Amino acid sequence: MQEIIGTILMVIGLIFVTIAIFGVYRFKYVLNRMHAVAICDTLGMFFVLLGVMVCFGLSFASLKCALILVFFWLAGPVSTHLIARLEVTTNEPMAKKLKGEDQI
Repeated sequence: MQEIIGTILMVIGLIFVTIAIFGVYRFKYVLNRMHAVAICDTLGMFFVLLGVMVCFGLSFASLKCALILVFFWLAGPVSTHLIARLEVTTNEPMAKKLKGEDQI
């Protein structure tokens, strides 16, 4: 029963990762792509690692998976924010639009 629940959680995670892959190819603008990947990637990792933790049971390997999950949940949004900020600052038309310089 433990393996079945773990497998179901991992399949749910893989579905989210697949949605993220389609989001990368579906959207044209880089910030839209990043948003789709950031949301689905975080959920996908959560469910996959949760499924692995359920399959391992209460062990040292589960603790390692939990620490990996915490690290990814802290590092993922920060890196996504920094990349998005870099895109906005290096994209001249968007920077002007966000600052309101294009309005007279």
